[in-house]
Amino acid sequence: MRHHIDVLGLLHMVWGVFAGLAGVSLIILAAGTNAAVNAAPLDADGSSAAVWLLGATGVILLAAGLGLASTGRRLRRVQAGARQAALVLAVPNLLILPFGTALGVYTYWVLLNNDARDAFGRPQRAAAV
Repeated sequence: MRHHIDVLGLLHMVWGVFAGLAGVSLIILAAGTNAAVNAAPLDADGSSAAVWLLGATGVILLAAGLGLASTGRRLRRVQAGARQAALVLAVPNLLILPFGTALGVYTYWVLLNNDARDAFGRPQRAAAV
């Protein structure tokens, strides 16, 4: 099971880097859009809304990427709160087809196992009768 936890941590780190890069690119796109809006006389209401939407989405993706990468690092080190954080972050990942869904399902398969619970120092669940 330790091998699966290491692979899961690595996948979370890679997915976090991709999300962070997407967030940075959207922030750069928002800055460029803002510069173009300020240079040309356009409809300020719609253009400023686009800038805010791009910027806010970029910040959210950047924060999610940092959270995923941090969780992946903590999973590989088998730190205390990493299991719970990964299980929480798997929920929104399930909605991102196809790679986020695969990562979310793999996260649940690995971390809800009794061997993984032992690795993180949690008591085992009772067997279903």
